[in-house]
Amino acid sequence: AHGGYSIFCGVGERTREGNDLYHEMMETGVIQLEGDSKCALVFGQMNEPPGARARVALTGLTIAEYFRDDEGQDVLLFIDNIFRFTQAGSEVSALLGRIPSAVGYQPTLSTDMGGMQERITTTKNGSITSVQAVYVPADDLTDPAPATTFAHLDATTVLSRSIAELGIYPAVDPLDSKSRILDPRIVGDEHYKVATEVQQILQNYKSLQDIIAILGMDELSEEDKLVVERARKIQRFLSQPFAVAQVFTGYEGRLVKLQDTIRSFKEILNGKHDALPETAFYMQGDISDVQKRAEELAKEMGGQ
Repeated sequence: AHGGYSIFCGVGERTREGNDLYHEMMETGVIQLEGDSKCALVFGQMNEPPGARARVALTGLTIAEYFRDDEGQDVLLFIDNIFRFTQAGSEVSALLGRIPSAVGYQPTLSTDMGGMQERITTTKNGSITSVQAVYVPADDLTDPAPATTFAHLDATTVLSRSIAELGIYPAVDPLDSKSRILDPRIVGDEHYKVATEVQQILQNYKSLQDIIAILGMDELSEEDKLVVERARKIQRFLSQPFAVAQVFTGYEGRLVKLQDTIRSFKEILNGKHDALPETAFYMQGDISDVQKRAEELAKEMGGQ
């Protein structure tokens, strides 16, 4: 569907990962040595000097700007990992004898990051859309490196270790993840209302977890018990069976329309499916799949 070009910048990551990506793209036909390839790979691995690692993201961005400005293309720019760009800048700054600022980062952190991120933009000729992997040191979202990066991004998808420990994949934290287009003027009133209500019930559940851990569910009010039950169902319903992950999970991938997703969450919030067991919500598509799974579980229980 994407008719433009794609640029992949491997910044400060393992050589093996870049090699695997290159050969995978060769096998799938994304890169065609004898034909018209629409992908360029730029690497500065972790064994390279800090100067090379600091420049590779800018090199990839310059290539993207060429395709946008000179060839009028819509360009996808992937950067893995943008934190290594900051890390390399910190090492270069130390070599130059600059006095470090907060947490040991370079005093020019905001300038360096802004100088790169603000070049990723749309013009009359074309556009650059960037997807960036962001390593978060010690899972601290307030660390200066990721915090400076987040300030420039339109959307952030935060992966959580605690959600991964529950076996929920993708392990996206809906409370820390954000998007600027989650606005009723853009997504519509219903979508916005359902999304914010989902976040609200998950936040309420999170605030009740300490009480549950100390006193147990029995000490909660009936209203709070209902919040916990619905939140746990929503949490499991947020798991997604991906086609690309089928070999790992054993669950067949499902493509669900946006309106079906909104309707499904709305029905859970309204209590329409309070009678269904929460295990039926795990790794399902829309709410009709959940209902089928609940029927299967009921038959299995009845047959025992």
